[in-house]
Amino acid sequence: MTKLTKNTLFKVYDSKPETPMDKTTRVVRQMVDEETEQRNARNSRLRNARLEREANKPPVTKASEASKARRTKAASTQ
Repeated sequence: MTKLTKNTLFKVYDSKPETPMDKTTRVVRQMVDEETEQRNARNSRLRNARLEREANKPPVTKASEASKARRTKAASTQ
């Protein structure tokens, strides 16, 4: 009986050459992945800027909210 090794146990298949369609698919997926990374980076940068701006914004007092509400009610009844 033959001695079993990884070379004799499993058949080695030669990979077929890349077809033009495979090449196109590979290039398009790479482009889409790069665009996704850029979009995620931009979104996180903008999100951090928005959160920082909101953190530095002075808090809104309830009195100013109430006066705005009264003004809008008064304007709508006229």
